[in-house]
Amino acid sequence: MKTRFFIVMGVSGCGKSSVGRALADSLGWDFYDADDFHPPENVAKMASGTHLDDSDRAPWLATLYDLISSSLQADHPGVLACSALKERYRQQLTGGNEAVKIVYLKGSYDLIWSRMEKRADHYMKPHMLKSQFEALEEPTRALTMDISMSVNDIVQEILKYMEK
Repeated sequence: MKTRFFIVMGVSGCGKSSVGRALADSLGWDFYDADDFHPPENVAKMASGTHLDDSDRAPWLATLYDLISSSLQADHPGVLACSALKERYRQQLTGGNEAVKIVYLKGSYDLIWSRMEKRADHYMKPHMLKSQFEALEEPTRALTMDISMSVNDIVQEILKYMEK
């Protein structure tokens, strides 16, 4: 089945938004950042350094699933930047739809930590990165991209994947 939606996933600081936005621009598709869909309580919780639990994430994931599903029904392909750290989250987001593909941005803790330390305008703080790596269930059915490559190179690799 032809890919009509990408979920660009990984831990905070791996480049989901940068890659997702560049991929969407390259394809002429809509781009969505899952962070924009968190309810204010979740943002406040994370900004205070408190981790979200599954009950915090449940309505957020449902909203994102609805976004993907309605986009596909309206024939508006898109790209979603979303942490989607656990397999069950990814299953919920895709709903088993084969037109939705996962791109996993993989990188070392040290590389991502160094990137996060440079971000002053994000509610996710660098000290929370350890818990993200602990929670991460690496996907087995995803296009895995090495984040040491440039954003442009990653996008080019994804485009090559689409041609197959």
